[in-house]
Order: sequence, then C-alpha cells, then structure tokens
Amino acid sequence: MQVLGIAGHSDAGKTTLVERLVDRCSASARVATVKHCTHAPAVDTDGKDTARHRAAGAAETVALTDDGEWFATGESRTLTETLDALAPRYDYAFVEGYSDAAIPKVVLGDRDAADPVLARFEDGGSADLDAILDALHDRDPYVTLETLVEAVKQSADEDRAGAIATFTGRVRAKDDPDDRPTEYLEFERYDEVAAERMAALKTDLESREGVYTVRLHHKTGVVEAGEDIVFVVVLAGHRGEAFRTVEDGINRLKEEVPLFKKEVTVDGEFWAHDRP
Repeated sequence: MQVLGIAGHSDAGKTTLVERLVDRCSASARVATVKHCTHAPAVDTDGKDTARHRAAGAAETVALTDDGEWFATGESRTLTETLDALAPRYDYAFVEGYSDAAIPKVVLGDRDAADPVLARFEDGGSADLDAILDALHDRDPYVTLETLVEAVKQSADEDRAGAIATFTGRVRAKDDPDDRPTEYLEFERYDEVAAERMAALKTDLESREGVYTVRLHHKTGVVEAGEDIVFVVVLAGHRGEAFRTVEDGINRLKEEVPLFKKEVTVDGEFWAHDRP
C-alpha cells in the first residue's frame, strides 16, 4: 500500500486535495483515507470532511482524535495501527493531517512538516496530481511486519497452515559496548534486478513441500538506529518448515539481492563493502 500524508493549515485545501487524489486513484485501485481530528466527529454527519472522502470514492474512511479514539468504533487506535490494518486490503491510503508523522507527504502553504516531504504547493486545488503520484510511486510502499503477517493469512492454503514464522532485521547501534554508535544506515538497490531476484527467491521458497506463502521486504533509503530494515514471513504447515524457510530466506536475500549499504556513525560514513 502506498501512503501519502497531506499537511497544511485549515484553509489550505487539504480535504480538496484528498478528494482529487481519491477521485483519480479509486477508478483503478482500492483507496482508503485517514483524517486527523481534534475531537470525535459524528460518523455520518453530512458535509463533514470524512463524508466528502467517502463521496469521492474512498472505500473506507477512518478519523482519529488526539486521544487515539477511532470514530467508527470508539476503540483506541494510533496512526500506525490504522495503517497496519488498512495495508493488506488497500492500494493507497491518503492521510489528512498528521504533519509530524514520518510518512511521505505533500505540504500545502507554509505549514511546517516532518520529512519526508515529496512536494509543496500553495493549496490543494492547484496541486499537481501527476507530480504527486509519480513521486509517491518512486518510494517503497508502506510495509511492516504486521502487514506482512496479515497478508500471508489471506493465503488460499491458510486452512492447512499451522505455523507462521518471521524474521526482522534491524539497525543495531553497536556491535560491542565500546563501539562508536551507528546513527543510521542507507540502502540503495538496482531496482529491476533486485525486484527480479526477490521474486525468484519468493517463488523458489514457496515451491518447498509444506510451505504455502512467503513475503520478503527490504527497506531502501535511510533507516535509523533501532528501526527495522528487513522482514521475512513464512506461512507453512508445520514449524520445522517455517523456521528453515525463514532462515534460508534471509540468508539468500542477503546473498542474492543486490543491495548496497552505507553506514553513518558519529565518526564518519562508509559503504559497507569499502570498510577497511
């Protein structure tokens, strides 16, 4: 699922831009929207922004308050939890508000917003949709361990599966207590070759006896210390096949998929293959 935030002041046309994006994308893709609210709105109040999202074609709309309340059910839910729930079922999620969230976003007017910022425009009505969607599609989709686990559960063979095994690789700050801390890693890849090899690896792992579904994902760009880098998720009949396939999956991903890592520490930076 591709996630895009829309940040701006109240009169900048955030909802207008969400409407335009939903109208553009919903003809060929499943679209959800998320709106930040300072209080719990009425679920079906005509004329409210969430109603405008649905009228534009969004299949599902979620509104969140500062206290984490979700207007559709009243359950406590964060933005991350909401996106995790939406990701297995939708191609896009457009998030209105949440200017401080670490998601790709378009900023309207002079609003301050956290990176990554894909583009800035004066208002939602004049924003260039083609430029926005091109920039969004150049980025990795929204993927977390939770979304991948939920995705494998949708397998047609789910009723024969007794195990889900996962691996999560993360950025460690130090190998030893006396090491200088790593601030972040930066990953680059040859997109076409990496995609082909990742797909071939997935197909090979899924051909194993007792293995039903495999999901692999490696982030690109900047990944800070303590953040997740790579996921392997396996749905299998039994735990033995699941554990073996997860281990083989991460080992082969590191060996076969062309990814280039730059490490940035408090002392400097270097590409991993150039380190003395």
